[in-house]
Amino acid sequence: MFVNNFDPVAFEFFGFAIRWYSLAYIFGLVFAIQYGKYLIKNNNYFNFEPKILDDYLPFAIIGIIIGGRIGYVLFYDFQFYLTNPIEILYVWQGGMSFHGGLIGVILISIYFSKIKNLKLLIFTDLLAIITPIGLFLGRIANFINSELIGSPSNLPWSVIFIKIDQIPRHPSQLYEAILEGLILFLILNLIYKIKKTTGFVSASFLIFYSCFRIFAEQFRLPDEHLGYIFGFFSMGTILSLFMLSLGLILIVNVKNNK
Repeated sequence: MFVNNFDPVAFEFFGFAIRWYSLAYIFGLVFAIQYGKYLIKNNNYFNFEPKILDDYLPFAIIGIIIGGRIGYVLFYDFQFYLTNPIEILYVWQGGMSFHGGLIGVILISIYFSKIKNLKLLIFTDLLAIITPIGLFLGRIANFINSELIGSPSNLPWSVIFIKIDQIPRHPSQLYEAILEGLILFLILNLIYKIKKTTGFVSASFLIFYSCFRIFAEQFRLPDEHLGYIFGFFSMGTILSLFMLSLGLILIVNVKNNK
C-alpha cells in the first residue's frame, strides 16, 4: 500500500511557489503542440502549416482557463460564487472543470477556424489526438496534490493520502491518467490511421473520453458540497453523459456526410 505525501509545490523560484499543477498545464500544452506539429508535417490530412498551432496556443490557453473556471462556477459551486462573485477571479485557489474547459476550447476553436479559414472538424480532429497528453499530466498532478481522491478500498494498490486522512483509497487520479490519457491517446491515434474521415476522431474523443470518465467516476468521491445527484450520479458523470450524447450525434452526422 502506497502512502502519498507528495508536496504540491515542485520548487520555489525567487520566492514564488511553482506547483506541479502549473507545470502539468505548461508541459501538457508544450508536448501537445510539438506532437501536433509532427502530425501536420507527416500527414497530408492536416492541410495547414505547423505554425498554426503556435498561433492557436494563446487562444487555447484563454479557452481552457475561462471555460474551465466558468464551468466550475456553474456546474460545481454556483451558490457560493453567486454570493462571492469576486472569488471567481481567484483561479490560483483551484476550481477548474474539464467539461467547462472543453466548451471553452470548442468555442474558441470555432472562432479561430473562422479567422484562419480552417476546416473546423479537421482542426478539431488534430486537437482531439493531442489533448490526451495534457489530460495525462493533469491527472498525475491531481494525484501529487492529493485532490479528487478516490473512495475507500482495501486493494493492494490502494493509496493513503495522508494530507486527507489515514484511509486507504482507490488512486482514482491514476485510473483517469491511464484511461483518459494513455489509452485514449493510443485509441485516437489508431482510429486516425485507420479512418481518415473528417470529424470522426473528434466524435471518437467525445465518446471514449465520456465512457472512460463515467467508469472512473465510480471509484472517485463526489465533491463534498454536491454529493451524489439523485442519490447516484456525480456531477462528472452527468456532464459526461451530455458529452457522450454530443459525440454520438456528431458521429451520426459524420457518417451521413453532414
